[in-house]
Amino acid sequence: MSVPTPSWRPLSPAERAVAIEVLTGGPLSRSAVARRLGMSGGSLTRLAKPLIDAGLLVEVPAEAAPPTQGRPSQPLDIVEGPWHFIGLKITGDALYGVVTTLKSRVVRRETRPLTDLDPEAVAALACSLVDEFARDHPRLAGIGVGVGGRVRDRSVVAESPFLGWREVAFAELLERRTKLPVVVENDVAALVEAETWFGAGRGLDRFAVLTLGAGIGYGLVIGGTPVRSADEGYGLGRHWIIDPAGPLTPEGQRGSAVSMLSIPGIEYQVHAATGTRIPYETILERARSGEPLASRVIAEAGRALGILLANIANFALPEKVLLAGEGVGLMDAAADTVSATLAAYRHPAARPLDLETKVSDFHDWARGAAVLAIQILVLGGREGG
Repeated sequence: MSVPTPSWRPLSPAERAVAIEVLTGGPLSRSAVARRLGMSGGSLTRLAKPLIDAGLLVEVPAEAAPPTQGRPSQPLDIVEGPWHFIGLKITGDALYGVVTTLKSRVVRRETRPLTDLDPEAVAALACSLVDEFARDHPRLAGIGVGVGGRVRDRSVVAESPFLGWREVAFAELLERRTKLPVVVENDVAALVEAETWFGAGRGLDRFAVLTLGAGIGYGLVIGGTPVRSADEGYGLGRHWIIDPAGPLTPEGQRGSAVSMLSIPGIEYQVHAATGTRIPYETILERARSGEPLASRVIAEAGRALGILLANIANFALPEKVLLAGEGVGLMDAAADTVSATLAAYRHPAARPLDLETKVSDFHDWARGAAVLAIQILVLGGREGG
């Protein structure tokens, strides 16, 4: 596959700071950008001009920017087109792909079943999907890939229990086929990056993300920057003990967040009690209708979620917590229990936790991966946001 590549030259650190500020906060007046970055108006003008000339930034009508005092000026905004970015989320049974603009707006989404988890086979399927995307969006600038597990150097899947991979240089496999820059990252880390740049955490100093799904994910943002750790991707949720006397499941220690809150953990508890495998959504429906066993399991899960959210609020002191993932239906099914437990485990004078709930499907995870590709372009490498 051969597609044109962006002609933007590598950005200097100062130019990069301007581009990111406008990308994540724009449209913004020049004075607002200069104030946020702590630079003079003259310095900003010198930095913005080559970015405008290169077609990365554009001057927009003054009414497009938030109102400011003084003489209005043409604010700066990012040029959303013509380049597009691909995000891929790989699960154990499917490949989810999206195409986004430079502002992370999804313009297309597709799903392909995975019948072979061999890395070469997955890369071939991903390449065929990229080829399909390129027919309608020929100006592709990069690809981001999200996987569950540990990723090294944003290129090598060190370990993914969901895929059965160890030490797979997947970025290289996909780059060789597509001739596009590829960045690979832990899926939760990618989602945190996306929400920090374009979503619930935009403009916040301290922000946390908690995901409920096949596992339990957690990400923390401090100073507007995601906190990174070599321990990411180990599945630490199976070691977050919420209730030492709680349920034991194959995927987590007794009473862990994974045992009590993950979709497989909740399904396992019901299966162990009934001998019947019941899907997660059905368990939630039965709990809402008052069925005793489902109600008990979901109430215990709601209490566990309230404790976990309270601990995050008490220790990380975030301005906001985003609860996301395909398992967040738990919040609706056990809302009263979650709220009461959260209040009980916090100081009575503490401010209410700003909790945002976002029902996410796997295409949302793919969009998070696409933000990694956007960062490649704007940041000029795999170093991240």
